[in-house]
Amino acid sequence: MGRKDYYHEKNAPTPNSIVAAASAIVVNDVGEVLMHKRTDNLLWSLPGGAMDFGENIEQTIIREVKEETGFDVIVNKLIGTYTDPDHIIQYTNGEVRQQFSLCFECKIIGGNLTVSSESHEVSFFKITDILSINAHPAQMVRINDYLLNQEKALIR
Repeated sequence: MGRKDYYHEKNAPTPNSIVAAASAIVVNDVGEVLMHKRTDNLLWSLPGGAMDFGENIEQTIIREVKEETGFDVIVNKLIGTYTDPDHIIQYTNGEVRQQFSLCFECKIIGGNLTVSSESHEVSFFKITDILSINAHPAQMVRINDYLLNQEKALIR
């Protein structure tokens, strides 16, 4: 299923759904951020995705990181809540989703870097290098919020 992201664009379609989702900031021992190049929009992204029935949001992000990158993680803290009504995601199946996502700081506790059916590539990036890759602006908001190292989660 393909997707198109609209970020503060006047031509964005009208949403027809809101889905609980999560993303993760996973940093290795040298401070590089884990990202994957998505197969559905060809953009670099933090690992994450939609919540499934029968799981809580912590289980969602642990599952999504494992599926998309091969790493087992634990959740350290909530970085922020992202509900920007001007971030719209249109899927080829007709769903037009308004963003609702929680971003968590996670720590690797096992597993191995693996490419999945949702990822063309998986890699760690230095913060300075993330600015030069093709990543969605919403991902940069989350990374910048992580770098602020706030004690209290941000609401955006």
